[in-house]
Amino acid sequence: MPDLVLGPILRHVDRTSATVWVETDAACEVTITDTAGQAAAAARTFEVTGHHYALVALTDLAPGSVTEYQVRLDGTPRWPLPDDRPPSRIRTLPEDDSDFLLLFGSCRKPESDDPEEHELWGTDALAAYANRMAGQDESEWPHSLVLLGDQVYADETSKATQAWIAARRDITEPPGTEVADFTEYTHLYLEAWSSPSVRWLFSTVPISMIFDDHDVRDDWNTSQTWRDAIERTSWWAERERGALVSYWVYQHLGNLSPTELAADETYRKVTAAEGDAAAVLAGFADVATHEYNGRKGVRWSYRRDFGNVRLLVIDTRSGRILKDGRRSMVGDGEFEWIEDNADGDYDHLLIGSSLPWLMPPVISHVQSMNEVACRRTDWRGRLAEKLRQGADLEHWPSFRQSSDRLTRLIRRIAEGSAATVSVLSGDVHHVYAAEATFDRPVNARVYQLTCSPVHNSVERYMRPLFRVSWWRPLARVLRWWMYRSPEIRPLPVDWRKIAGPYFGNAVATLRVRGRRADLVVECADTGADGPYLRPLPAVGLTVGRASRE
Repeated sequence: MPDLVLGPILRHVDRTSATVWVETDAACEVTITDTAGQAAAAARTFEVTGHHYALVALTDLAPGSVTEYQVRLDGTPRWPLPDDRPPSRIRTLPEDDSDFLLLFGSCRKPESDDPEEHELWGTDALAAYANRMAGQDESEWPHSLVLLGDQVYADETSKATQAWIAARRDITEPPGTEVADFTEYTHLYLEAWSSPSVRWLFSTVPISMIFDDHDVRDDWNTSQTWRDAIERTSWWAERERGALVSYWVYQHLGNLSPTELAADETYRKVTAAEGDAAAVLAGFADVATHEYNGRKGVRWSYRRDFGNVRLLVIDTRSGRILKDGRRSMVGDGEFEWIEDNADGDYDHLLIGSSLPWLMPPVISHVQSMNEVACRRTDWRGRLAEKLRQGADLEHWPSFRQSSDRLTRLIRRIAEGSAATVSVLSGDVHHVYAAEATFDRPVNARVYQLTCSPVHNSVERYMRPLFRVSWWRPLARVLRWWMYRSPEIRPLPVDWRKIAGPYFGNAVATLRVRGRRADLVVECADTGADGPYLRPLPAVGLTVGRASRE
C-alpha cells in the first residue's frame, strides 16, 4: 500500500482555492478530504526518476473558511500522523483586508543528530516557531511563510548525507560529497523537510519559496568566468539539471495558483506522461539554463496577492544574464514582467529577493567598484574576478544596471498610493532593517528587511565586519572613491539602518493592519524546556513621506 514520503505541504492559498503537495513511495491517487472523510479534491501522482509526486488543487472554497484536512492514498488515510499536534488545516483568505501576518527567512540547514553539527548550526528557528504555534490559538498563526533561498545545501552536505552518498558512489571522484544528480537532491529534501515539527508547520501554513545559490552551488552564476570554469567539469551539467528539475518539483510548482497550473505547458506534459516524466523535465531544465538574446527561456519569478498585500518574488540566480559582456540580475523579458506585475491596487508591496537590494553601505560600494574592475582585461581584472568569487561580491550592487532599474521601479511605486514598499531578503547570515530615501519625495515608506539564517551559522570574525560595514564615515569615503570612476553613476537611492545587525538563527514576522505594518524578529535558542524564540525590539514601518537626512 502506498505511503507518504514527504508532505503534505500547503502551498498556494488564496480566498477560494488552495494547493497541497505530497511525495509518495508509489504511484497512487491522492485525495484531500475533510475530517469527516468527504473528498474535496484528488489527483494522480506523476513520476520522475522513480519518485512519485502530486499537487492537489482545491477550488470553490469559501473565503475566510477553515478546513481541517486529511490525506488519503488510494483511499487509505495517511495524514495526520498520530501525535498531539493540532490538526492540519487550510485557512483561506477573508474577503476584507483584515489583519495579515507573514513569516519569512532564509538559509536552513537540516536538523542533525550529530553533536558537532547540532552545536555549529544551533537551534532551528522554524522548529521553534512550529513548537510555539502548536500551543497557540489558530488566530495567532501566520497566514503565509516565505522561504527566501537555501532550502537545501547541495554543496555543503551533512555528515549523514555524506555517508549516504558514499554508499551510493565513489566520493573520491568529483563532485565528492556534493550532490551529483536528481536522486541525490531528493535525499536532501527528505532530510530537510522530514522533522516532525517542521513537517507539521509546512502542512498548516501556506508556503512560497525561491532558490538561492546553495540550492545549486555556492556562487552559482556569479559571473561568466565562473560559468565557463564550472562548465568545463565533467559533473556540472548533470548537477545543474538535477538542481532545476528538483526545484521545479519540490519548490516551484507550489508557487503557482490552480489557474496558473492549468495554463502551464510543462505541468500539463508531466502530468499527462505515461510513466516517467524525467525526460520532459530534463529538457525543460536545459532550456532554463540557456540565454537567448539577453533572455532566459524559463521564468521562475512569480506573484502572490494577499488582500491589500502583494508579494512579488524575483529569481536572482537562475535568470541572470552573463554572456557577451552583459550583466543583468534577470533578463529583459523577466524584468518587464516584474515591472508590469508591480502595478496594482494594494496598500503594501513586498518584493521577495533572496539577495538584499540594499546591502550594508561599505559592502555595497565595494561590490559596485569590483564590478567595474572585473571588466579590465589585464591582471587587475583577473585579480578583481578572484576577489569577486572569493568574497561573494555578486549581490544586487554588483549588477548596478539591474539594481538601478529595480530602484527606479520601487521609486515609481512609492510615488503612487501604496503605504509601504518592502524588499524581503536573506542570504547574508545576519538580520537588519534599513529605510530608503530617493532623490525626490515619494509617498510610501521604503524598506529593506533582511532575515538570515533560519538554521545555520556565521563565522564569528564576520560579525565585526558586518558591523563596520554600516559605519557611515567609512561608507562616505568609499562612495567618494567610487564616484571617481566615470563608469559608476551616482546612486539613485540612499538608505540608513533602523535595526540590527543581529546575529543568530532567526525568523521575521511582518504584520499588516490596514495601511500599518510592523516587523518583529525572533532569535531561536534552546532552554531547559526545549527550543524557544526570543523577540528582538519591534520595528514599526512608518507610513507617510520620508525625508533625506
